[in-house]
Amino acid sequence: MRFVSSLLCCKLEESLENKTLLRLWFFFAVLVSNSACPDKCVCFTPTVKCVNQGLFMVPQSLPANTKTLFITGNNISHLTAGSFPVPLEQLTDLYFTGNQVELLGHNVFNNLPNLRLLDLSNNRILNFSAQAFPDYNKLLDLNLSRAFYNHTSMDEFFSLLRSGGALQLTRLDLSNNDLVVLPEGMFSHLSNLTILNLQNNSLIFIRNGTLSVPPLRELDLRDNALRELPNATLMDLSLKPGLQVHLAGNPWLCDCNIEDLVRWLKSSEQVTDKQNMTCSDPEVLRQLPLLQIEDLELECTFSGEMKSVLETSYVFLGMVLALIGVIFLLVLYLNRKGIKRWIYNIRDACRDHMEGYHYRYEISSDPRLANLSLNSDI
Repeated sequence: MRFVSSLLCCKLEESLENKTLLRLWFFFAVLVSNSACPDKCVCFTPTVKCVNQGLFMVPQSLPANTKTLFITGNNISHLTAGSFPVPLEQLTDLYFTGNQVELLGHNVFNNLPNLRLLDLSNNRILNFSAQAFPDYNKLLDLNLSRAFYNHTSMDEFFSLLRSGGALQLTRLDLSNNDLVVLPEGMFSHLSNLTILNLQNNSLIFIRNGTLSVPPLRELDLRDNALRELPNATLMDLSLKPGLQVHLAGNPWLCDCNIEDLVRWLKSSEQVTDKQNMTCSDPEVLRQLPLLQIEDLELECTFSGEMKSVLETSYVFLGMVLALIGVIFLLVLYLNRKGIKRWIYNIRDACRDHMEGYHYRYEISSDPRLANLSLNSDI
């Protein structure tokens, strides 16, 4: 019994020592991880958070095993190649929302070869370099909602898309950027794009063929300035049966040109919010749901822009006709003598011709002159 009790005491002491060692190793690991964590950041391997710390530059000496990095709510205005000087091979998700980013320079993300998600929303980008991403990057999800300061700053980004600099992109958020027109061929190289958010811009129309390439599954066009959708665009959308479209909040013009859109809405289940689509013009149909206008007699009206074009055309046509009239009158004036002689010649020829007819008529009507004419012929 004494042997058994002593054996149990030894095992109990060993287990206590093992627990003490494990605790020491744990505190040592925490101490090491905290020493590698940048100032004003919190590190929970493999996530690093540097949130609302008033930072003016990207923290350096980030842990090499970082997979998710939050640098949000700071005052970082420039992102350059020096922002990430050391390769972070494992970094996949980068959240950079709510900063004061104005410049996105060349080769910014060259040391982030496995970046999949980039959130640059709620910034004020003035300069966006088309060479910001490395060739053959693996970016899948790009959030640029309320990210651009003006339209000029978006041109380089559009060049990036058109040149194939984001071939793997599957999700793109361009909402709240005051876009008016989508550049031609903007999505021609985005053959993997499935989710496109264009909500709350100022889009006035969609070019024919703009949405034909991406294999979209979700398209958000709410709260724009769309007045109608051309038949070519309706065809592009119809060729994607799995696509879900959001169109509410646009000022639809309910004239005879909207009948094709209404028929498409009724025959398709692609528009998830079609019950909320209402007329904006004409005033008599304002707030009327589009799905209720099929039986109404719709008048063909022109938009204000079309009216101005037509008025300009009419003015130009009137000026051309007036110029032709002035030239014609000038030609007549310069050739007035010749025209006068020509008119006199025609008058004399007509007079001689009529006198001949008159003479023959007198002969035919007087029997004596007729006999005399016959005898003279003999």
